[in-house]
Amino acid sequence: MSTYAIGDIQGCMKPLQCLLEKIQFDPQKDHLWIAGDLINRGPDSLAVMRYLYKLRDRITLVLGNHDLHFLAVAFGLRKAGKSDTLTALLDAEECDDFIAWLRTGKLLHHDPQKRFTMVHAGIPPQWDLAQAIALAQEVEQVLQSEHLEEYLANMYGNIPNIWQEELRGEARWRVITNYFTRMRFCTAEGELELETKTEAAEAPPGFLPWFAHSNRKTKDNKIIFGHWAALGGEAKAANVYALDTACVWGGSLTAMRLEDEKIFSCEC
Repeated sequence: MSTYAIGDIQGCMKPLQCLLEKIQFDPQKDHLWIAGDLINRGPDSLAVMRYLYKLRDRITLVLGNHDLHFLAVAFGLRKAGKSDTLTALLDAEECDDFIAWLRTGKLLHHDPQKRFTMVHAGIPPQWDLAQAIALAQEVEQVLQSEHLEEYLANMYGNIPNIWQEELRGEARWRVITNYFTRMRFCTAEGELELETKTEAAEAPPGFLPWFAHSNRKTKDNKIIFGHWAALGGEAKAANVYALDTACVWGGSLTAMRLEDEKIFSCEC
């Protein structure tokens, strides 16, 4: 029995099929961890969702920004973007089932036995693992509550751009969500810079990749993440595993076997 973590699929079904063949995935014994952004931008979001939904009992899922965006569009709280590929998914007869499944997704998954933690974008340097787990759970509870539409309607925006314990309601949910699903660059104190999507070496003045801060409180925790295609799967930091290898942009789709940290890829 093996566990494989897979980076951003973003509606790319053929590379996903190739990757699962390459790792000889056996749904009777193996388990998949999906690092968010299952859908959108790629050509086959509906096919990907249908396939993964059937395997949902063998999948651990953290939500990415595109997955949350789909929920907002599905509830009529956001218009689809010009580059979105969500129409077939929204029109599918199983759409309500897909929505219900995504609402059970996590912002952070931690497995103490395997000693791995998975998020979509990252964990800010000022949070230790226990705090990150607790704050992720706050939003996860909202996703499954009667406050879902309030959350989705106010999820977008770059302010507040730094964590403050006294934040409440929509502002608190938004900054937690931005850390877990949108973050790339930040300061050591956790101030976010959410516009730049370049390589790690091209950080804006005063900012570093979230994983590059020397005082980061989770530097001894093994963290799997996706989201940052420009890294090309190379975070160049101990205990940090970047799995978004730009499949939807013509790169590759990547999986890591947790038991031995072996990497598998299929071209896209």
